[in-house]
Amino acid sequence: MTEDRGLSENSALIKICGIKEEATLRGMAGLRVDYIGFMFAKSRRQVSPERAAQLQETARSVPMAGGKPPLTVGVFVNPTIEELEATLSVVPLDVVQLHGEETPEFARQVRERLNVEVWRVFSMKDEENSADGAARLASYAGTVSTVLLDTAGGGTGRTFSWDVIPAYRQAADSSGLRLFVAGGLSPDNVDKLVAAYRPEGVDISSGVETDGAKDIGKIAAFVERVNNA
Repeated sequence: MTEDRGLSENSALIKICGIKEEATLRGMAGLRVDYIGFMFAKSRRQVSPERAAQLQETARSVPMAGGKPPLTVGVFVNPTIEELEATLSVVPLDVVQLHGEETPEFARQVRERLNVEVWRVFSMKDEENSADGAARLASYAGTVSTVLLDTAGGGTGRTFSWDVIPAYRQAADSSGLRLFVAGGLSPDNVDKLVAAYRPEGVDISSGVETDGAKDIGKIAAFVERVNNA
């Protein structure tokens, strides 16, 4: 079950992904950050389970806005159940985010066997029909809590065509799923996204970095833009 973060119904939840340093977490103290993400898939932001456990411990000691620490999300691409079990035995994540070709049945197994919240990423390809994608989304009803729309390839710093969002939003609402949006977001465009499409949440990584490192000033600006949208 998704935890109530104590936000108004009009507030988009915020996830900052690709966390690698304790200093980033400490710098976010007092900001409204609801989720932080650790990359376990191959990436320049990849961390080991042991490193993620250290970061999670720090995160739990850093009060965000409202006094609550952020929930922790692990990002995986086509993992096995055994790999997830091994990772969660080291770092007890709040959420497993599946970013590959994982089926609804696999997502169900993860949720039931590991007793963890599961999110499913949909990669937005320019040639994909949004009606077909929305139908595919509905197949995850009852297996995941959240669907996250991202630019194909992930971590590209590019947005996808936002005009497909309403079809996915309607399908998510009908299926009892939350809809998050990622892909090319930044402090310069997130207010436009939130104001126009009202996703339940937004997810950012490279858009709050400078020279490949998380930038507290950009994170603060991003949070402010979401809050004011």
